[in-house]
Amino acid sequence: MKNNPLIVALDVDSRERALELVDTLKDRAGMFKVGMELFYGTGGGIVREIKNMGCRVFLDLKLHDIPNTVARASRVLTALGPDIINVHASGGPEMMREAAAAVRDEASRLGEASPLVIAVTVLTSINRDILNSSLGIGGEVEETVVRWAVSARDCGLGGVVASPREVSAIRRACGPDFVIVTPGIRPPGAEAGDQKRVMTPAGAVQAGATYIVVGRPVTGAADPAEAAGRIIEEIEGRVS
Repeated sequence: MKNNPLIVALDVDSRERALELVDTLKDRAGMFKVGMELFYGTGGGIVREIKNMGCRVFLDLKLHDIPNTVARASRVLTALGPDIINVHASGGPEMMREAAAAVRDEASRLGEASPLVIAVTVLTSINRDILNSSLGIGGEVEETVVRWAVSARDCGLGGVVASPREVSAIRRACGPDFVIVTPGIRPPGAEAGDQKRVMTPAGAVQAGATYIVVGRPVTGAADPAEAAGRIIEEIEGRVS
């Protein structure tokens, strides 16, 4: 695809397995996601290794702390060279603004392109009952997601991570250029697992997602390259 929306989640704890998957999938995936398991298990050098293989990296650590701590951590992560990093929108406007400013400043100091900073909204493992009863946040999930997405945009962030179920509402609220990264993607026939708000790859892209994140249905397949290829074919066949 000209603009490949597929982000493959490298949800493994082994450097060797991660790089093997990158080598296998680099011609099929638009980007690779390095999350907590891989980053904490192998260290920050894995980001540079994947970049050196000619691939783009979404560093998914969901930073969430006081503004100064997140800003300082954002500088460290920027130096690793990822294409996207994220913070959690529930950390508040000041935290998001300081993170975005720190990333831009550090990238400028290094003379490198600034990573896109996006905010995580409501995790795809959370439904209305959990949001209302366990977390004490009233209303529908979509209302909270859109409110946090608008806040992220207003704080200078370039996008959000959100369930595909909220993509259309975010797109209406935040405009055509706002980046929306959607986990909770399950190809037809795949089990939902611990995800509660899911959609097919083509459905998410049709709804307005910029990128879709797929992990286990690709990395756990007998033939990961074939599984990734089927996802791209599905999207190309249904999205003009």
